[in-house]
Amino acid sequence: MREEVVSTNGRELVEAIRKVDGQRHLCIEEGTQSEWLYELLEPHVEELVVTAPAESQGQKSDSKDAWARAEDLRIGRIETKVFKPAGRYRELREAVRGYSLMVRDVTRVKNRLKALFRSRGMYGMQEELYQPGTRDKWLGKLGPSQRRLGELMSEELEGLAKLAEQANERLRSEAKKHPIIRRLATAPGLGPIRAAEVVAVVVTPERFRTKRQFWSYCGLGIVTRTSADWVREGKRWVRAPVTQTRGLTRKRNPMLKSVFKGAAMSVTHMSDHPLKRGYERLLEAGTKPNLAQVTIARRIAAIVLAMWKNQEDYDPRKQEPPAQMP
Repeated sequence: MREEVVSTNGRELVEAIRKVDGQRHLCIEEGTQSEWLYELLEPHVEELVVTAPAESQGQKSDSKDAWARAEDLRIGRIETKVFKPAGRYRELREAVRGYSLMVRDVTRVKNRLKALFRSRGMYGMQEELYQPGTRDKWLGKLGPSQRRLGELMSEELEGLAKLAEQANERLRSEAKKHPIIRRLATAPGLGPIRAAEVVAVVVTPERFRTKRQFWSYCGLGIVTRTSADWVREGKRWVRAPVTQTRGLTRKRNPMLKSVFKGAAMSVTHMSDHPLKRGYERLLEAGTKPNLAQVTIARRIAAIVLAMWKNQEDYDPRKQEPPAQMP
């Protein structure tokens, strides 16, 4: 047993791994460099596990974390393992990452520009504010100091909008190379961009044995908490009948959660679709709109998983409720 500090250099890391005799089992924490480390070191070990450990209490150091991960791997105590695709859909994943970053930056600058006007008591001009042709009219209503700041933000927004368009074109071009994306894009509310994001994150549907596992990974799994599970009735103990729900799981992939909740929102605006009718039935039954949207998002996620596993096209007839018996 020994501890060694190695610089973040691919050749030195491989040499350090090769110094270990016998079978090599490696555990690393999820982080910015974990995908690169996985691709670099996976051929040199019998087992490589990427984990996202829970936040530890008390004193913290790299040495303590390394020994803790080694002990967890040795005794099989690692519960959360992070999936690494090892090169599959690499170009698609990078295209999705670039598109996501550009869209996020554009949204951030729009919010800053809107906040500048709100700080001067101006409201209700968002659509005109985001268009180059009508923005100058509103910039002229600001004071000299705020106007200059608004002009800088406008230039930043226009530059980022062009980059976002380029990222969109690259993602669409890369998505056309994968037939599964064209198939999943036919699912309700998805389209080519959202389908590409799903494929880039999931990579292979066989990771999920059931739709409930997929729901949990997408952040659509319901978390329950119970206390005092047994109550006394007379002289005997019986299980409490009520299980308290505590919302959706926080352990999720944020991109997939955004994709399926966005797809559910799109479905609610469709004129005539089986899922839209299901959404309306939920509202008529007294379900809150936000909870009804989560239900539709779960259904869409299950549809996408089944389409991918079975390699079949979307069939809206499967979403129709069963016929009532006479």
